[in-house]
Amino acid sequence: MIMKKFAYPIKARILASALSVAAIAVSAAESGKSIVSGELWPDDKGIHINAHGGGVLFHQGVYYWFGEHKVAGGAGNTAQVGVGVYSSRDLCQWKNEGIALGVDDDPKSDIAKGCILERPKVIHNAKTGKFIMWFHLELKGQGYGAARSGVAVADQVTGPYRFLGSFRPNAGVWPSNVSDGMKKPLAPEESDRLSKVAMPGNFVPEFARDWVFRRDFAGGQMARDMTLFVDDDGAAYHIYASEENSTLQISRLSDDYLKPAGKYIRVFPLAFNEAPAMFKCRGKYYLFSSGCTGWAPNAARLAVADSIWGPWQALGNPCSGPADRIGKTFDSQSTFVLPVEGKKDAFIFMADRWRPDNAIDGRYVWLPVRFGKDGRPFLEWMDRWDMDAFNNR
Repeated sequence: MIMKKFAYPIKARILASALSVAAIAVSAAESGKSIVSGELWPDDKGIHINAHGGGVLFHQGVYYWFGEHKVAGGAGNTAQVGVGVYSSRDLCQWKNEGIALGVDDDPKSDIAKGCILERPKVIHNAKTGKFIMWFHLELKGQGYGAARSGVAVADQVTGPYRFLGSFRPNAGVWPSNVSDGMKKPLAPEESDRLSKVAMPGNFVPEFARDWVFRRDFAGGQMARDMTLFVDDDGAAYHIYASEENSTLQISRLSDDYLKPAGKYIRVFPLAFNEAPAMFKCRGKYYLFSSGCTGWAPNAARLAVADSIWGPWQALGNPCSGPADRIGKTFDSQSTFVLPVEGKKDAFIFMADRWRPDNAIDGRYVWLPVRFGKDGRPFLEWMDRWDMDAFNNR
């Protein structure tokens, strides 16, 4: 998501103590082996889990939750530490495994301390044996103008991850689902006109839907909020908000998962989606996303396709319940859909409740994905639930 650049003083120490130890102890006693969304979620040390905008990888019987490690105050909206990782066998109780990828003290590094590093996702490449991390990266001091993808690799699931670099994906490649007439660089007058249009990351009337990806053809496509998805055949995909947040793009990754493979599509041009989260069930591909309202929550969106390459059909808001709750996705924003190992058609919708004034205190909303009689997925609020929720469907 896009926010205004912060100018808070940066502290060197992680201020985990900013959270109430007493409140965490109460939360721990209440949660046990159930999931209680929106409350403090203590790890094995009794500290609120610090893995925001995250994703989960299942590997050799263990779940690994990767996410943004935040610090207290507004400074936590920039990367002061890096990407944290936690492990669990039951999805309820989590062990802090430390920092998987740390920021760099070198101010010339793309991941210099103080950069913006968001929505890290890790996948395992069965062919190479490597663990691959992708994330949305904004260079230090440049606000949200860089719109780059960062890539890191590790030999062990918990790291340490070695940063390989950052870039805008698909430089010199046209999307495969646009007409030949659109596959041309901007004319000088088009480029001049586009340069004068303010693009805050949400809809503006002057926006020209077919100009931004053409503008960015040579240097690569913008990539902000993102997720990764590995299909049944081992092919991996990078899904990200692009074109000044106006369009989602789905990009095939190379066989080693380290770079784009040279094929991508545009999805829902001019619809302004972010926070993508994809899963596959019963042969269909589903994609959660949200609108673009900064840190403020809005109504979730769901789309479906028979092929990852589309065509994609919008299904509307997947949330069920009181209007004041579902209009804001239960006061949260999607980040990942987690398949539950060993349970058929069982998925967990993962989302964040952002607290930009005190970033470390962001909360998590996890809900089981339910399916209606028509087979369509939907979300319904549950105060407390456990894995038995998938047994009675």
